[in-house]
Amino acid sequence: MDLKQLRTFIMVAESGSLSSASDRLRLAQPALSRQIKLLEDEIGFDLFIRSGRGMQLTEHGGVLLSRVAGLIKQLDDSIQDVRSLLAEPTGHVVLGCIPTASHVVAGRIAVRVAAELPQVSLRIVEGYAGHLIDWLHRGEVDLAVLYGPSSDLHLRISDIMFEELVLVSPAGKAPEGDEVPVAALGDLNLVLPSRPHGLRLLVEAAAAKAATTINVKFQADSFRVLKDIVAAGLGHTILPLSAFYREPQMELYQITRLVSPRISRRLVMALPPNRQDTKATAAVRDLVTDEILRMVKSGEWRTMPR
Repeated sequence: MDLKQLRTFIMVAESGSLSSASDRLRLAQPALSRQIKLLEDEIGFDLFIRSGRGMQLTEHGGVLLSRVAGLIKQLDDSIQDVRSLLAEPTGHVVLGCIPTASHVVAGRIAVRVAAELPQVSLRIVEGYAGHLIDWLHRGEVDLAVLYGPSSDLHLRISDIMFEELVLVSPAGKAPEGDEVPVAALGDLNLVLPSRPHGLRLLVEAAAAKAATTINVKFQADSFRVLKDIVAAGLGHTILPLSAFYREPQMELYQITRLVSPRISRRLVMALPPNRQDTKATAAVRDLVTDEILRMVKSGEWRTMPR
């Protein structure tokens, strides 16, 4: 199978039209169309539905894209890495990041990559842990910052830090006291992510340990939506303090430490299994870990209530 045909297929699939792919590849549309037709003839199925609105993947096309996109990226990265063995890190790196961490550190990582790794092209994608894990296994993401423990995910994992979770209440509606036992959560209307979101599972495990049953009034898988629902006075949620990084309306919330037991999440760096990291990926991995730890040390990434 011709690699040029596969690269053309991936570009057309990502662009959604022959004209866009033609502009990006700087090749005439008839040449691109011919490459796609040759690939379809070899596979024996149509890969696209052609219409006035562009090129839409067929079911077979979608399966092929999911199987080859990561492999072609790994091949291109490996070639680029060999070329740069004696030089500074060079190439494309895709960094996955959970939303709460992306909210805090993504911009700072981009600034440092631009300054310290000028030959590296960085793409940052945001997603929940389940999506990031899938993308890592498929080779579509080179590394990811997510929450563990991840011993059963068959990934290469290294710990970055532990982050404590706190009770977030509407202003003036928090339970009395500086600390709230987890057992008291049974008396509150909670706003939490749906199952099997990792944060929801952590809260339910802590509630079971404290012999209480929680009442989840609203469910939302976006931490921004969770905050909005709490700000509207509709319930209480549980989040890491990093979710309030540079929060412009902090007066809308009241934060209380949870105890008996305390609830914490492990922030980890995850990389694909059985794959040699490129020089650029290793450099970005070290930079990301260093930046997060710098923010924790300076207090900009708040890991404990103040």
